[in-house]
Amino acid sequence: MTLTPEIIDRVTELLGRRPRGLEEVIVQGDAGAPIVIRVASLVDEKPFPTLFWLVDPGLCYRIDQNEAGGLIKQFQQRIDADAQLQAAMRADHLAHIALRESYMQPSIRQRLQALGFGAALTDKGIGGIANFAHIRCLHTWYGAHLVVPNTVGTMLDAWWDSQ
Repeated sequence: MTLTPEIIDRVTELLGRRPRGLEEVIVQGDAGAPIVIRVASLVDEKPFPTLFWLVDPGLCYRIDQNEAGGLIKQFQQRIDADAQLQAAMRADHLAHIALRESYMQPSIRQRLQALGFGAALTDKGIGGIANFAHIRCLHTWYGAHLVVPNTVGTMLDAWWDSQ
């Protein structure tokens, strides 16, 4: 989706602030409303590992409620007890790192190196997570899941389907 002034204004409204590093609306609703945005890997001369940002207010609220109800802890306990889930999450993170790299222009990679942040994004997965068996935030996982399905997003979809 082309970033028109109207789209930027809509994302600003959804975020409650002007978006920094906005590169595109990568997932949109039926009426064209932004659901997930893609953010630059270098924002204000600092690495920004969160490639995808969930901006849909309905989904954000629903996830807020699930997080407040302890769903991260519940999911994390399942993951901690299951080597296959841990391996799947690791694969998700590595695929996400590769996807982030595919969007990054060579000049941005060079700038990150020059600023001393060469490894800052190569070791961080979905949502900037360094521990590949840890969730931390359902919003970042689900935003990424809407672009490329992942383990935690699939768990959340199944949770919602069971409710």
